[in-house]
Amino acid sequence: MLQSIRDNSKGIIAKIIVGLIAITFALFGVESLIGLGSKEKPAAEVNGEDIARIDLMRGVDLQRRQLLMQMGPDADPTLLDDALLERRVLENLIEQALLIQSAERQGLFLSEEMLDQYIVSTPDFQVNGRFDRNQFELVLRNAGFTPLMYRELLRKETLTDQERAAYLLSSFTTQDEVERIVRLDQQTRDVAWVRIPLLDVLNDTQVAESEIQALYDQRASSLQTPEQVVLEYVLLDRNDFVDPSLVSDDEVRGIYEQMLMDFVSEEERAVSHILIEVDGQRDALAALAKAQELYLELQEGADFAELARNYSDDPGSASQGGVLGYLGREALVDAFADALFQMEQEGDVSEPVQTEFGYHLIRLDGVRKGERPSFEEAAYDLRLEIAEREAEMRYVEQMERLADLSFSSADLIVPAEELDLVIERSEPISRDGGSDFLGRNSRVLEAAFSQDLLRDRLNSLPIELDRERAVVVRVREHLPSRQITFDEARDELELELITARATEKLEQQVSEWLSALQAGETLDHLQWSEVAGADRADSRVPSEIRQRFFGLSADSTPRYDLMALRDGSFALLRLDAVEHAQTALSDEEMALMMSLLGATLGQQEYQNRVDSLRSQATIKRN
Repeated sequence: MLQSIRDNSKGIIAKIIVGLIAITFALFGVESLIGLGSKEKPAAEVNGEDIARIDLMRGVDLQRRQLLMQMGPDADPTLLDDALLERRVLENLIEQALLIQSAERQGLFLSEEMLDQYIVSTPDFQVNGRFDRNQFELVLRNAGFTPLMYRELLRKETLTDQERAAYLLSSFTTQDEVERIVRLDQQTRDVAWVRIPLLDVLNDTQVAESEIQALYDQRASSLQTPEQVVLEYVLLDRNDFVDPSLVSDDEVRGIYEQMLMDFVSEEERAVSHILIEVDGQRDALAALAKAQELYLELQEGADFAELARNYSDDPGSASQGGVLGYLGREALVDAFADALFQMEQEGDVSEPVQTEFGYHLIRLDGVRKGERPSFEEAAYDLRLEIAEREAEMRYVEQMERLADLSFSSADLIVPAEELDLVIERSEPISRDGGSDFLGRNSRVLEAAFSQDLLRDRLNSLPIELDRERAVVVRVREHLPSRQITFDEARDELELELITARATEKLEQQVSEWLSALQAGETLDHLQWSEVAGADRADSRVPSEIRQRFFGLSADSTPRYDLMALRDGSFALLRLDAVEHAQTALSDEEMALMMSLLGATLGQQEYQNRVDSLRSQATIKRN
């Protein structure tokens, strides 16, 4: 046969085939042959330009790494929603493509020499102040980049930053605009309002059965139950393998001896403090002034405990004379700990120390060294520590067995019997989730509505719910979407009709009251809530009402208005007076405000530019 093939390969047909292959290589490259039958669809197309799926995957992986780093060493990867990550990264790639296209249309350019300069001047790539190739490659490798990938990413980001910088650096505000904004920001208003609850009208509103039926008939085709599944599942819990009674005394003794070898005595200090808090009623300067006043009183012989009871803003210690007890350095914020552990004599009191909570006066009450625990004191914790470590190993082993048994079984009976687990059943779960722990897990939802489980009725692979639990699920019952019956929808439709009718009735009533007030009448039955000198952050006025008050024109007072509240109620508003603060800015403050407002305006203009590019683009998401 081989000889026959060899002989035939010399014919005219073979030469034609070889010629076609050569032409294809020359015109389109080797990818044209490899990908003829398997070309992957791009993740999206932006004005005819593809966003490769591999770029999307890289972006998702990079985003996941960054989030896990921010979450710290105990980060749980299962808490990340992969679908949400993918959508977010795809939208960022689409926006980047639009901005790159915009930059290229405007002739913006970045040379290879400029890229080189950016890279060699990046501190993360330097050792002793000089660019280091090994450090460069190490940092990129840890981030999942090759040098070429990073270079292309840097090119795109720097190119788009040119257009963004043009908007930010060219925007400005005038001194008159700053002064007007400051006056508006510092403005106060005397306000009053009356809230008219919807509930009072709801209780007196009724609708006929025929009206409910008519609304149901009108909406019947759109009243559908969501598609749902009822799941069977087995749950593997690491905590079930924690059994301190299985740990021998010899194991505990060995760990205890090792602990003694590593033991370092940690100093603890008894401390009392007086806290002067910085809040909405007292700014930092006022808090510092009060703390300094108390410090001088202490220097003159005042009783620390008495001052703490009378002036400290720490509710937990004030009643105890400011006593916090013995604490280690790690239990305290840095500035507090530094001041406390620098003191040398018991009874020493610090000058005011600032932390995020305010200003503290700190007194050293005592010093003690931590003592090595006896075997009896440490045994329980050590036994539990060993049991948890062994449970982790056992949990991993059982997880592997669960994966094998679930894959090879037609149901959950065998995995449950082999691993001594209980087969449980979930409540109905839709694609949007459910109220139990399975319905709130995105990976469980993805598996539950997959073709493997929904159509083929297979067991899922083990799904990690968190660091200590994994579950295997299978579909026990599939509940397709169906039309909701009248009896099922009746109560909700009745409430909708009653709410709409009551809202209409209430709005008509308060509109009549508003007209009467505007005509100069006095409505004695209205109980006004009044606040004088309210500013834009005044908590005495509900936020949505406060926002409306500061949106009202102050041409004349009193001014009346009507607004619908988020809970369906209405509010009558009365603006009584407007006070304009006369705030004079220093040259430095004016320059800072002009810079900040100019940058804010530029950012808004740039975002408008991005939104415009999106609205005009042809975007196809696959």
